[in-house]
Amino acid sequence: MNYVLMTDSCCDLPYRYLRERNIEFVNTIVNLDGKEYIDDLRENFDYDFFLEQLKNGKMPKTSQVNIGIYLKVFEPYIEKKIPLLYLAFSSGLSGSYNNAVAAVNVLKEKYQEQAFITIVDTKAACLGEGLLVINAADLRDKGKTLSEVVIWLEEYKMRLQSWVTVDDLEHLERGGRISKTAARVGSLVNIKPIIHVNGEGKLIPVSKVRGRKKSIQRIVKETVKEINDPKDQQILIAYVGEIEDAKKIKNDLNDQIEVQKIEIMPMGPTIASHTGYGALAIFSFGNKRN
Repeated sequence: MNYVLMTDSCCDLPYRYLRERNIEFVNTIVNLDGKEYIDDLRENFDYDFFLEQLKNGKMPKTSQVNIGIYLKVFEPYIEKKIPLLYLAFSSGLSGSYNNAVAAVNVLKEKYQEQAFITIVDTKAACLGEGLLVINAADLRDKGKTLSEVVIWLEEYKMRLQSWVTVDDLEHLERGGRISKTAARVGSLVNIKPIIHVNGEGKLIPVSKVRGRKKSIQRIVKETVKEINDPKDQQILIAYVGEIEDAKKIKNDLNDQIEVQKIEIMPMGPTIASHTGYGALAIFSFGNKRN
């Protein structure tokens, strides 16, 4: 391996997995009741406590990774002239990517030479970002060069399909994502939004259905409709608290398509802070995102 692969904790892959695959990561921060918690991919983070707070209606806040942190993380690689490939959380959802780019520009000026750092805006979040990280690590381990991995990422990140539904409309309202009236009316008639990540890496509500069962059916349907070559790929399912619903999604997918592998993982605290308890998401590669 002649370069280092790095991502951030918004990828929601398990800490031990990243360590086993020799993938570095940058921590994000979750703020709950005025106290800061490090999102370390559940290595030391008290996830059960966090879920309980979400169930009780708490509204955690998150912070983008600032330039100072990126400078500290990136500089040792420039000093040692070790090439680094960083897969960043979607610029459509956070300013972290722009801060990473700004940090690299500062380091280029300081060292008066080309920084050995390549940053890819994944235009993805949660296990969608994680799915890109997994594939990048697979390509690296097969001997692909950094440039070859970047070419693959730039093509396939736009083929990444992310289908999401949430269970807590009041959480979306508290986060300023829907109006108070829409949240109240929606809760009364059991409305569940269907959300997609678009080509700009932004969360876009595309429709709404009535009831949890129909929302699960819908994100499965959209995944099946958009997927390409399921036999050759891995699908990831993310959930917040409700693992039985995630298992239902896995069973439904297996009933409808033949897939190489389907894995279920908890949604990390940074992303779950914005989706609320009960959120579900499916990630796969399919048709190009608009």
